[in-house]
Amino acid sequence: MKSDAEIALHDLFTRGLAGDAVAYRAFLQKLSAHLRAFLGKRLFGWPDEVEDLVQECLLAMHNQRHTYQIDQPLTAWVHAIARYKMTDLLRAKSVREDLHDPLNDDLAVFAASAIDASDARRDLAELLQSLPDNQRRPIVHVKIDGLSVAETARLTGMSESAVKVGIHRGLKALSARLKDTP
Repeated sequence: MKSDAEIALHDLFTRGLAGDAVAYRAFLQKLSAHLRAFLGKRLFGWPDEVEDLVQECLLAMHNQRHTYQIDQPLTAWVHAIARYKMTDLLRAKSVREDLHDPLNDDLAVFAASAIDASDARRDLAELLQSLPDNQRRPIVHVKIDGLSVAETARLTGMSESAVKVGIHRGLKALSARLKDTP
């Protein structure tokens, strides 16, 4: 006994093969919904992959429509193509995943250290204090506080050009000091 989906899809597909463009469009729409359900059950949690596979399956079925045997169940043919496409996707994903080494959350590189952060803030403050005011203030406001050059100019009473020059010269001076530090 044939399912309702099989009967409807088969009828629309055979009419589409005979040249009925409206029936073929309706077939593609119904088939899209059918494939989303079929693949969605198997690839739960991967909605983007399901949608991509639906499109790949529709394209493959359109390109291979001449291979379909009218006396055979259409959904069996459709599901075979969908399974092949899904297998290809899973194979490709497994190959990509094999290239990645899992990271352990307990690695030292991931350990958060309040002491290191505190030391860094102190060191940065000391470096900035060594700069003249016309270089330090623009760097603090623009680079650390995230203000725009225009906002910094209004806040400091400097021109926008002077803010840009101050940042450039200040960063250059800091860079030179850090290069000299062992």
